[in-house]
Amino acid sequence: MASGDTDTAAVFVRRYQARVYGLAYSIVGSSAIAEEVAQEAFLRVWRHAAAYDPRRSRVSTWLLTITRNLAIDAIRLRHELPIDPHLLIASLTARDGGTADTGFEDIDLVKSALRELPIEQCTSIVLSVYYGLTAREIAEREDIPLGTAKTRIRRGLARLRDMLGVTDG
Repeated sequence: MASGDTDTAAVFVRRYQARVYGLAYSIVGSSAIAEEVAQEAFLRVWRHAAAYDPRRSRVSTWLLTITRNLAIDAIRLRHELPIDPHLLIASLTARDGGTADTGFEDIDLVKSALRELPIEQCTSIVLSVYYGLTAREIAEREDIPLGTAKTRIRRGLARLRDMLGVTDG
């Protein structure tokens, strides 16, 4: 692809299109936006194929990282009015039935599970999952060590999986 071979590009797209679209759709929740994200991801790979370094990661990891970043950017652009993460957390964990439009069908179940988490874990999960922040960005935002941010995310997600009955398989 780095040399501009269109046949190679077509094979590459066919090989990864389902994974790229699936990842984009799981993040943005809209087939139209997921298609745009997938298309842009493949265009970026085409444009920057020469910059790919196989010593740093597998090509699928590189492609899916590009896709994830584009999907998160699409979500950020879709929100016309920024929402304070602490207000979102308060809304999601409110016991009086506060609502948030997340597009998740079982939001009441998720809200109930979030209420059961310590506020630190809940905050880290919302910042990570909803806003797409990395553990490092969460650590900086919350003024905590990086390891603490990672632990809060990992333990909080593990507890949510248990509470919601989510399995890895």
